[in-house]
Amino acid sequence: MSPEDPQPVKRAAKLLGVLVAVRTGLRAARSRTPAPPPSAPESDIDPSKREVPANPRAELLVAGLVLLAALFAFAFTVVYIVAGGNTQLLGVAMGVALCLLAAACIIAGKFVVPQETHVEERGLLLDEEQTEEAVTMIEQGGEGISRRALLAGAGGVAGAAIVTAAATPLASLGPTMKAFHQTPWTRGVRLVDDQGRPYRAEDIQLGSFYTALPENADPEAFGSGVLVVRLPAHYIDLPAARRSWAPQGILAYSKICPHAGCAISLYRYPTYAPTSQVPAFTCPCHYSTFLPGEGGRLSFGPAGRALPQLPLMIDGQGYLRAAAGFHEDVGPSWWGVHRAQS
Repeated sequence: MSPEDPQPVKRAAKLLGVLVAVRTGLRAARSRTPAPPPSAPESDIDPSKREVPANPRAELLVAGLVLLAALFAFAFTVVYIVAGGNTQLLGVAMGVALCLLAAACIIAGKFVVPQETHVEERGLLLDEEQTEEAVTMIEQGGEGISRRALLAGAGGVAGAAIVTAAATPLASLGPTMKAFHQTPWTRGVRLVDDQGRPYRAEDIQLGSFYTALPENADPEAFGSGVLVVRLPAHYIDLPAARRSWAPQGILAYSKICPHAGCAISLYRYPTYAPTSQVPAFTCPCHYSTFLPGEGGRLSFGPAGRALPQLPLMIDGQGYLRAAAGFHEDVGPSWWGVHRAQS
C-alpha cells in the first residue's frame, strides 16, 4: 500500500467516531440514574426505637406448647405410679415435655417477646432517675403481648408439672415402709433354694450355711432371703420364748443386715473348739457380726440391733417351713423397726 492510499485514514476516522459515540451514550445513561440517598451513620440509629405488634397466633402456639409440655410432665408421674419399672416410657414422657418447653421458648423469643438492643452509658448506681427508667423498661417488657394471662397461666401449670415430675423419683430412694413391715414369710411357707427345690431338715448340715427363699413368692422381695444353719445343742442358747423356733438345731435369720441393708454372706464356724470362737454371721460391708446360737445377737460392728429371726418347723414329710413371720421388722434400723407385728 502506497502512502497516498486514503483507505486506512478513513477506517481510523470511523473507529474514532464509534468510540466517541459509545462514551457519550454511557455518560447520558449515568446522568439519568438517580443517586442512592446517603445512608445514615450507624451512630445516629437509635436501637431502642421499635414497634412491637401483637402476634395472637404466636401467643396461642406458645400457650399450646406449654400446656402440652405440662401434660407430658404430669404423664411422667402417672407412668411412674402405674408402671414405674418402664424406664422407656418415663424417658419418653420427660423428653417430650422438655422438647415442647424448648420449642415454646424459641417461638416466644422470636415472635412474642419484644426484641431490643439498647446501649447506654452507665452512671452511678441507685440513681433515682435511672431506677425509674429501669422500672418503666421492665413494665414495658410485656408490650405487644395480648394474651399475657393465658401465657402466665400456662407457664404456671407447666412449672408445677415439671417440679412434680422432677420430685416423683424421690419415692424410689430406698425401700417403702411396706417392705419393712411385710415380708413373704407366713406360717406354713416352705423354704426353697434358688432353683425352687424345697429344703428338707436332713439337707442342712453342720458347719455350712444355706440361703433359703419363700416358696411361690417373689425371690427379689426385700425380706425374702434368709440364712439357714444347723448348730449342735451346746451352741444354742435362745431366749425362752424362742426355744421352739429351732427344730433339730436348725435356725433361720434374715439375710439383710440391720445396719445398712447389705446382704450377709459370711459364716464363721469353729473348726477346733478349744481355740475357735462360736458360730457367727458376718456382714461383708461393715463387719457387723451376729451369733445365730444366741438369737442373732450382735457381738461386733456398727449394727444397732440383733438379726431378726424366722421361726421354723418341720412338717410330716421332713420339709422345713416357716412357723410364723419374722418376730420384728427386717432391714436397716429406723424409728419404727421394733413395731409389734399383728
